[in-house]
Amino acid sequence: MIQIIQKIPILTTLFSAVFFVVLRRHWLSRNRPPHLFWWTAGVLCYGLGTLTEALVALVGWREYLFKAWYILGALLGGFPLAQGTVFLFLKPQKARAMMWTVLAVIAVTSVAVVLSPVHYQWVEPARLTGNVLAWQQIRWITPVINLYAFVFLVGGAAWSAYRYARRQNPAARMWGNILIAAGGLLPGIGGWFTKFGYTEVLYVTELVGILLIYAGYRLMRTDQSPSLHNRIYYRA
Repeated sequence: MIQIIQKIPILTTLFSAVFFVVLRRHWLSRNRPPHLFWWTAGVLCYGLGTLTEALVALVGWREYLFKAWYILGALLGGFPLAQGTVFLFLKPQKARAMMWTVLAVIAVTSVAVVLSPVHYQWVEPARLTGNVLAWQQIRWITPVINLYAFVFLVGGAAWSAYRYARRQNPAARMWGNILIAAGGLLPGIGGWFTKFGYTEVLYVTELVGILLIYAGYRLMRTDQSPSLHNRIYYRA
């Protein structure tokens, strides 16, 4: 059963690739707004992260795959998707300042991941976990970045759902945001389980999470009513 679950990232990667194409077309058709750019980049990073998991399932544990997985998943993770919401909610100047701050932290920590030795005696052939990093201080940074992603991706979608619920006929946008909030939360829950060696939980939550985010996106695209987030560049 575990071996089957370890193949789930293959499916997640393929679906993420399709979702990336859909979002990229949306971004190009709407005068390339920054929030759509970051959502598109977020799905790309999501898919690349699950691609490393898929490759580990197919060819076994490799140090370069593990470190790519840690950077794309634990460090980038939900940040690009959350940054899209930041650009949607906040003024561009403030959103850019927050973007560069978090990117600087991610860049420095990524270098540390690349340079960190690995405890090979703790490596499991088909399982990815940050426990094998010799520089465990790196793992103190990931909760901070994940908190940023949680507040703006999950919290932003939940807040939007609440505001849409106060409108007349709010169903599509309200439920779309609820689905996105749930989808953004699930990989974080799965990532928490990886700290205790249950990486397979992450594989399941990643797949369900991206499916929920896509379902929420498609649901909101069916609603032609005005968006709460009025930007010159924005067309829902």
